[in-house]
Amino acid sequence: MTSQTTTASTSTSAVPQGTHMWVLTLEVPGRGMTTSHGTVTPPRGATRHDTFRTLLDHVVAQDPRMSSANCVFFTLETNQL
Repeated sequence: MTSQTTTASTSTSAVPQGTHMWVLTLEVPGRGMTTSHGTVTPPRGATRHDTFRTLLDHVVAQDPRMSSANCVFFTLETNQL
């Protein structure tokens, strides 16, 4: 089993961050696992589920092996401390 970490958006002080920080871990049992993270600003009126689906689609586009994966972990929280 392999593990891979990717970032959907990276930030420096010159690049604005999204309003929310997310982490998503997917696993195809016995075949692979990936954890991705980044920031996102959901559109007005978007639900948590809408945002999850958008992020899931993003991760699968980056790693098509994960198209049939199970979601092992997902968090979406405001990005402000």
